[in-house]
Amino acid sequence: MPPVSTLIRWLLFALLAAAVGGALLLALLTVDTALSVWQRLQALPAGFRYLYISLLSLAAVVIAGLGWRLLRRRRTRATPRAVEPVTRERIQQRAARLLELETAVPAVDDELTDLDARAASGELHVAVFGAINAGKSALIRALVPGADTASDVIGGTTQVVHHYRGTLPDGRELVLADVPGSQEDAGREALARAEVLRAHWVLYLCSGDLGRSEAAEVDWLRAFGKPVLLVLNQADRYSADETRRLLGRLAERSGCEVVAVSAGGEEEVEVETAAGIVVQRRPRPPHVKPLTGVLSRRLAAGAGAFEAARQHAVLKGLDQQLGEVETRRRSELAEAVVAKYTRRAVVGALAAVAPGSDLVIQGALGTGLVRELASLYETTVRQIDIDALIDRAGRTLRTTTAVVLAIAGNAAKAFPGLGTLGGGLAHAVAYGMIFDSLGKAVAQTLAEAGRLDGEAAAQAFADRLRQVPAPRVLGVLRDVVVETVRPSRDPKGPA
Repeated sequence: MPPVSTLIRWLLFALLAAAVGGALLLALLTVDTALSVWQRLQALPAGFRYLYISLLSLAAVVIAGLGWRLLRRRRTRATPRAVEPVTRERIQQRAARLLELETAVPAVDDELTDLDARAASGELHVAVFGAINAGKSALIRALVPGADTASDVIGGTTQVVHHYRGTLPDGRELVLADVPGSQEDAGREALARAEVLRAHWVLYLCSGDLGRSEAAEVDWLRAFGKPVLLVLNQADRYSADETRRLLGRLAERSGCEVVAVSAGGEEEVEVETAAGIVVQRRPRPPHVKPLTGVLSRRLAAGAGAFEAARQHAVLKGLDQQLGEVETRRRSELAEAVVAKYTRRAVVGALAAVAPGSDLVIQGALGTGLVRELASLYETTVRQIDIDALIDRAGRTLRTTTAVVLAIAGNAAKAFPGLGTLGGGLAHAVAYGMIFDSLGKAVAQTLAEAGRLDGEAAAQAFADRLRQVPAPRVLGVLRDVVVETVRPSRDPKGPA
């Protein structure tokens, strides 16, 4: 009897011969059928022959297209969230929801009351905005003679918002708002920006070419749809040619209409006296006629023409503030969720006393973590997506120091005494690091993408595990110690 290996080789040869023969037979039948069809087509009239060939070609194209659509790899696209319009009702609902979460919110009711009051007054509000020392208060004194505004060479003189009533050359009345200079401390800058959004028109003051921060502020104003007039102050320092070139650069860079003025103030001059030449300070007359002319022309339609845009800017500003509060609150709640599941993972790791216990994420615990975070960020997730994320996380763990630490801990549990205690602590710390990193990676992805992006979350998880800061390890270790000694501190426990 021939050996078994010989029989297997003969069997494989027979199968190969049958496969080759079948392929040849199929090829012959295909060729024969094609020739038979071609001969029959030749016997048909030309019209029928071309119609038949066209139908065959169309069927081939359709089959190829269907096959390509079925077999090609499709990239999952995120369904964009519908952008809700910014309305008063939405603002109030968001504020009420945050108050239910015991979260401090901006003074929404006060802002809406002021919004209605200004609309009912019919007054035209113009805010004078710009960097500190740009000459805002001096410009208001030039536009409203007799206005008592504070001005000093030290930046940040204007600490609060002041309103002054003025009259344009055509008799039109307006209310000018003198706001704190931008680029000051956060509180006064927020005060200035809020008042700017409440105004119908904005005069943005500068004393030269726009710096990066000033250009960003002009872009911020335009993003809110605010009508902006760029005012070049202290234009008397430049020659006519320099002023013309500077106005062109400002208009090109800002996309706004630009006007040159001199708000006045004081200037130093050298005066020859009997005692010699001395330096004296004298008033410098203002020159704001170009500005008043532009304002008369641009504001001729009255406050009503700009009221809808003003209300939209205020509501949009409130919406952004509430969004920032929601983001901070969700971040705090996400931290609490991650900490809760990290402690549960620590407890589970301490309970797993058998060497070789599963070192990959505990499925039920990992699923609960992802689902609770998704619910917090108001995102619907499928179980298949959660399973895929946990599978990616498990593959990542095979190349990280955290899983090595867990393996060492499980191995040490095989030894009695100190080895068991040390191994249990190491295993628990490893699980804590894993869940802390996974939870924060998922929360980061949900906050940035608005959905559960498995690839992004897995990459963030890997990055966090590779760069574990000492405070995180110490925090997890503290939880491990607390969970370890908690039973012995329980006064109701067994004696």
